[in-house]
Amino acid sequence: MTITISRIDPFDDDAYDAWWEAYAAARRVDMGENAVIWSRDESRAELQQPSATTERRAFVAQEGAVVGSASIGLPLKDNVHSAGIGVNVPPEHRRRGVGSALLAHVEAEAAAAGRTTLRADIFWPASASADGTGEPGYEFARRHGFAVALGDLQGRLDLPVADAAIEELLAEAPAPGYTIRSWAGAVPEDVVVEWAALDASLDTEAPTGDLDIETASADVADFRADEALVARQGRTSYGTIALTADGHVAAYTQIVVSIDDSNAYQWGTLVRREDRGHRLGLRIKLENLRMLQQHSPGTTRVYTFNADSNAHMLAVNTRLGFRTTARMAELQKRLG
Repeated sequence: MTITISRIDPFDDDAYDAWWEAYAAARRVDMGENAVIWSRDESRAELQQPSATTERRAFVAQEGAVVGSASIGLPLKDNVHSAGIGVNVPPEHRRRGVGSALLAHVEAEAAAAGRTTLRADIFWPASASADGTGEPGYEFARRHGFAVALGDLQGRLDLPVADAAIEELLAEAPAPGYTIRSWAGAVPEDVVVEWAALDASLDTEAPTGDLDIETASADVADFRADEALVARQGRTSYGTIALTADGHVAAYTQIVVSIDDSNAYQWGTLVRREDRGHRLGLRIKLENLRMLQQHSPGTTRVYTFNADSNAHMLAVNTRLGFRTTARMAELQKRLG
C-alpha cells in the first residue's frame, strides 16, 4: 500500500489523536520509563496556539491507518535559516520506508520555507553505546545525512530529597552580597526584562558544539505569550533568581511541572558572566528544588538535560543527586 503524507488540523480531535499516539508510541519504545513525552493536551495546546515566534506544522503518514507522525517548527524572528523537525514511527511500522517518507516531506517543507539548516533531537538509554552506534534513531539519522552537533546527557533526580541534604549543600553556597527570590507562576513584572534576556541567551551561553544557532529574541511580549502557553497546558512554573545589591538579575533557574504526570522538568539555568564563580548556580537550583518540594509534594522526579561537555553544570547536578538515565544527540543537516 502506498504511503501518503498529510498535514493535520490540530483542532480535529481524531486527526490530532492519531498524530500524538504515533509520536508517544515511538518515544516509549525507545526510552521506556525515562521517555520524556509531552502529554496529549500539552502538545495539542502548542499546536493550536498562534505564535509570533514559531510556525508549527504536524503531519501523519498513512497506509490506510496512521503509521507515523512528524512535525516541523519554523522560527520567525531569529534563527530564520533553520527548522526544527521530529519524525516518529512506532516499532511495528519501522523499516518499511515510513520514516524516510516523513523525513523527505518535512525536508521539502523546510526548503520551501527558505531554510538551510535542519535540527532534530534523538534519544537512547544510558546503558547503550555512548556514541549511539546501533541505536535505531542514530542509524536512521546518519543514513539520511544528519550529524551530531552536540551531545547531551539526560539526568533524573528522584524526589523527595531530604531537607537535611539540601541544607548541607546550601551551607556550601551562601552567596554573600546576593538576594535570593523565588516564586511559582509567572515571572514578576519588575524582573521579567532581565529574566527574558538571560533565558534568550541560554542556547548560546551554554555549550553549543557545532550547532548553527544565534541568540534568541528577548522580547517580553513573546516571553509572556510562552508563559500563557505554559498556563494553558496546565503546567506550573517554579522560578528562582539571584539579585545583585543594586537589584539586577545575576542568575535564574526554572523548573516546570506537568499536570499530566508526576514529573518536573528542569528548564533553563544560567548565571551572568560577570557573576560567575560564586556558586550561584548551585544556590538557586537548591532554593528552587526546596520550593518545588514544598509546593508540589506529588512530584516524584525531576528530569534535566545538559551538554556532556558542560562539566560545571553536570557537577552541580551530581551534587544535587541526579543520575544519568539517557543520552540525547542534537542533530544537524545542511540543505542544498
